[in-house]
Amino acid sequence: MSQNKKVVINQIKFFSFLILFFVSCPSFAQIKNYKRGLNSFQNGYYDIAIQEFLKVKELDTPQLVDLNLKIADAYRLTNRWIETIPYYEKAFTLGSTDADAIFNYAYALKANEEYTKAKAKFEEYIALKPDNKVYLERALRETNTLQMIEDIKSKKTDLEFKNLTSLNSEGIEFSGIVQGGYLVYSASKKDKIYANGLPYLGIYKSKVDPNLETFGPAEPFSKNIMDPERNEGTPTFTPDGKTMVFARGNSGKRKDISPDVDLYISRLVPNEGWTEPKLVSASDSLAWDGSPAFSRDGKTLYFSSNRSDGIGGLDIYRVNMDASGRFGNPVNMGKAINTAGDEMFPFVTSDGKLYFASDGHPGLGKLDLFVAERKAGKISVDNMGLPFNSSMDDFGLSIDEVGNIFFTSNRTGGKGNDDIYYYQAPKAPKDETSEAEPSNPLASINDNPQSGDLKVVNYYLEGEVAALIKDKKQLLDSARVRIFKFEGGIEELVAQFETQNGKFGPQKLEEDTDYIVLVDKAKYLTKRENFSMYGRNIPQALLKKPVTDTTYHTNINLEQVFIGKTFRLENIYYDLDKFDIRDDAAKELDKLVQILRDNPSIKIELGSHTDSRGTDIYNIRLSQKRAESVINYLSIKGISKERLSAKGYGETELIVQNAKTEEEHQVNRRTEFKVLEIDQTSEM
Repeated sequence: MSQNKKVVINQIKFFSFLILFFVSCPSFAQIKNYKRGLNSFQNGYYDIAIQEFLKVKELDTPQLVDLNLKIADAYRLTNRWIETIPYYEKAFTLGSTDADAIFNYAYALKANEEYTKAKAKFEEYIALKPDNKVYLERALRETNTLQMIEDIKSKKTDLEFKNLTSLNSEGIEFSGIVQGGYLVYSASKKDKIYANGLPYLGIYKSKVDPNLETFGPAEPFSKNIMDPERNEGTPTFTPDGKTMVFARGNSGKRKDISPDVDLYISRLVPNEGWTEPKLVSASDSLAWDGSPAFSRDGKTLYFSSNRSDGIGGLDIYRVNMDASGRFGNPVNMGKAINTAGDEMFPFVTSDGKLYFASDGHPGLGKLDLFVAERKAGKISVDNMGLPFNSSMDDFGLSIDEVGNIFFTSNRTGGKGNDDIYYYQAPKAPKDETSEAEPSNPLASINDNPQSGDLKVVNYYLEGEVAALIKDKKQLLDSARVRIFKFEGGIEELVAQFETQNGKFGPQKLEEDTDYIVLVDKAKYLTKRENFSMYGRNIPQALLKKPVTDTTYHTNINLEQVFIGKTFRLENIYYDLDKFDIRDDAAKELDKLVQILRDNPSIKIELGSHTDSRGTDIYNIRLSQKRAESVINYLSIKGISKERLSAKGYGETELIVQNAKTEEEHQVNRRTEFKVLEIDQTSEM
């Protein structure tokens, strides 16, 4: 046989083996599904991502953790909270300690009415001392809220609500409002499919008789307000019905004015219909602006926004509109209404009550319906209780001129995703004049005669300072403790203590205020702890006495510092064969910047270590460049280079010898700082 024939035969055998291997190897096909799922997830096509992810069964443990977290997040991002539960639980079983996953899992448990378990998970999240201030505040609020569930459920009204089955579908219908003999609402009925697997949202109308007994078929509200490539919804009208404001998302095209959702205005022209929508001047093109609602006199527009001056999440704003339709400057409704969570879907009645949905105020589920009004000179916010609220999302309340109520919910027992529910008001007496004020059947709901007698809470902070010495915890005397109020980037000293028997305090605190506790002692590394009062306010419903004193505790552990002492920096990662500072590493290095500012007497060596893969010379060079990049970063942040030196250790000081798994290699790839010098004349 010729040499050429042997080569051809061997090649055929080799490729046949490859074909058999890849066909018979399930992991190869599943990795393709996994990568397709990741790509869909990153591009916002969450429903497609779920379909691809669910095909995957065999992956390495770290990838399986990520797979389950991604499936859970894909369900969460399409508002299917209960479906997230088994996937978060699988990720935790496989070893995930992701803080955000714990936070979202707690909300999912709440949606599933597992309130005790949800509270435990929120407390677990708080114990991690997360950097995410918004999530931390919300978790703190939820630990109080979950103690009030039975109280909230006890708020009930005799109003009976029905599912609007003649209009609701398996898709989304929400924010119904009666206008000119039609029920105008938002629905997912367009031809184009959005990332959640449902059609794009549009504004539709259905003819409705005064008794709410019959509804006509859904038809587009206006051809001028029906963009096939955008989400549109939540319309609101002035009292004369001639001006409409609604929310419209972007189309993903370059011509879009905004990358997010904005408010648009259209006017009704006789014999022509609704005009081409124009951007509302009060809308912020850099923010999400939606769920608008006019006041009953048509002079004020309320809406929800996550613009940069907000309190947290989506806040409710108001803006005045003059007779010519020009808008002024939007004003945030303040901390009495807005929280670190989301406040959305405002609706204002003629008697001045503001109805809205929130997941930041104490509620039964994710979004609950609330009513706010001014009582005894203060704004009071009350949960509307049952049957308005459930463990799911409840929002988009409106009341028409005869007192019929509409709201939206995705509670169990509905027809589809978000459904519209309604209450039919009793017929008005025959002698009632047409000039009477619009009926408000909710006028007496949640009236609280004691709301003017608000109970008082005094908040205090105390703590202890300790160190681990010879593997034993030892309380530290004579440590200096300074407490600063932190606002607008400015630290204001409010108290100073010297520990006795390791204890300090109590120090009185203000509500909704951030504090910094700074502790120093000779021969120890100065340490700071953040303490926020946001989210810690005790709701009035939980208070039993006219005056309540409550004290929070914090434990601060100092570390001894001496020449040669080494501290490991967590989560300083680099891309493969790279030495530039990644965004996630920068966040961790900022903590080192603060340590060096708080400890001006020390000079340090930044040491970078690689894993054992690669040649010795290459790893030494790579680790040296990584250490130098850290030095450059710290210098840019204002730390003098005279206090810093860089050294690359390569693979010369492995923690895990003969590392085999990626987790073991990651342990070896680390960044540390070593104390080289302590200036005894400088104050620690």
